[in-house]
Amino acid sequence: MVVAALSSCSAQVSGNPVSGDSETLGPKGPVPAGLDRFYGQTLTWRACRPLAHDDESKRTFNDQGVKCALLSVPLDYTKPDAKTITIGLLRKQATGAKVGSLVINPGGPGVSGMTAAASIAGKIEGTELAEKFDLVGFDPRGIGVSEPRIRCLTDPEMDSDRVEPDNTTVAEEETENKDFAAKCAERSGGADVLANVGTRDVARDMDVLRSVLGDEKLNYVGYSYGTRIGTAYAEAFPGNVRALVLDGAVDPLEDPVSQAIGQITGFDKALDAYLAWCAPEESCAVKDETRLRQLLEGLKKQPLEVGARKLSASDATTGVAAALYSDETWSFLSGALTALAKGDGSQLLLLADLYLGRDTDGSYTSTMAALVAVRCVDEPRITDRAKVEDATRRIIEGTKDSFMSATDPPLPALDSCAFWAVPNTSEPHQPKVDGLPPTLVISTTGDPATPYTAGVNLAKALGGRLLTYEATQHTVFMQGDKCVDDAGTRYLVDLTLPADGLRCKG
Repeated sequence: MVVAALSSCSAQVSGNPVSGDSETLGPKGPVPAGLDRFYGQTLTWRACRPLAHDDESKRTFNDQGVKCALLSVPLDYTKPDAKTITIGLLRKQATGAKVGSLVINPGGPGVSGMTAAASIAGKIEGTELAEKFDLVGFDPRGIGVSEPRIRCLTDPEMDSDRVEPDNTTVAEEETENKDFAAKCAERSGGADVLANVGTRDVARDMDVLRSVLGDEKLNYVGYSYGTRIGTAYAEAFPGNVRALVLDGAVDPLEDPVSQAIGQITGFDKALDAYLAWCAPEESCAVKDETRLRQLLEGLKKQPLEVGARKLSASDATTGVAAALYSDETWSFLSGALTALAKGDGSQLLLLADLYLGRDTDGSYTSTMAALVAVRCVDEPRITDRAKVEDATRRIIEGTKDSFMSATDPPLPALDSCAFWAVPNTSEPHQPKVDGLPPTLVISTTGDPATPYTAGVNLAKALGGRLLTYEATQHTVFMQGDKCVDDAGTRYLVDLTLPADGLRCKG
């Protein structure tokens, strides 16, 4: 995050879309009962710039080669004649003979697929993928350009939440969590909105998108949480899949507590790799974890002033973790830690701001609010206090040696999801994907956010092919590694899977 949707009798196309041009390519493929008007709707493609709403979209939506549109979908698919919502789309058209559309999602949950597509379009310019696929990114419901947007805390409330001392009692923590849940329901448009922002709903939106784009079958690349969307789509519409590339996998069977512990362990391993790289350099100000812990514990006692703001231990930890997503940001991390050791927390605060979606004007994107909202409907809520205490114990025990434990340990309190306005609509399970064609899962050995074993497990669950990437970073496809990009391109273009057991070295 730191490194800067089915077979049609006819199709009406108004030429190659330019700003303000309309295009009707659907319906294509099977259309679920009652959804004809959505699967066959017309899209109007316009310049993207007017839709820019944050720093990243203002930067990426300037590309004259991309166009944007709004897709209409039901808020609740069980009530297609009731309220509708809009999904933001961005497209960079193929430069040659087209295989189809390639839909991408960068993960999160809460990250914009529109800005990600615009960024990736620049990285793959001139490649076979750019020649043969329309690259399409979408902002999942509740996120970015899509409306209604998930909103929980105001900008000042977000800033305050980042620097105020942690609650000292379970009662205080639960009061805050209950208040947060109530604000999310009130500010996001009500309980019906929150009930329908889960991954199952995003997967259904993606099938509408596939049809409206004129594709009989879906081509999809999902990164990180985007692999969960891909898995949900494979379960709901296995016969509508042409190709799925899932990079940086979320294990469909893993419970949330195990997932959290696995992530923290992953970041610890990434920190070890960073320190091994940094320590030999004379200029390295933080050569071991002991020194890092000293700096973080100092911030816990006294946050560091950064202009009119303060750098807390929590923000500093977030900033370090953000820079550990890829070895490409290790140099920046070194500079930030050197500055911190000298009493300057501005660079670590910037890293935390980027991760948490705080723009330069002080406003926040919907990223963190959406992350909580999706998690609260995707995962089983825990309201049994004995289970809460057990989960807390597991997290503390599993992370006691982590640099992240330099901040205050979690309290055995009911979290925001326990007070959520609606029940969860999913939980970890074995995917049922009968009829799914071969898929490609990419997993990185040193991935800090989605451990390598999660990719192994997802490939097994989907009956897909696993490609192993040996490096320390989070996701890799379409990011410049020739071995991985060549394998993924061959699969997407002509459905040829890489050799079984292929390992690419970073």
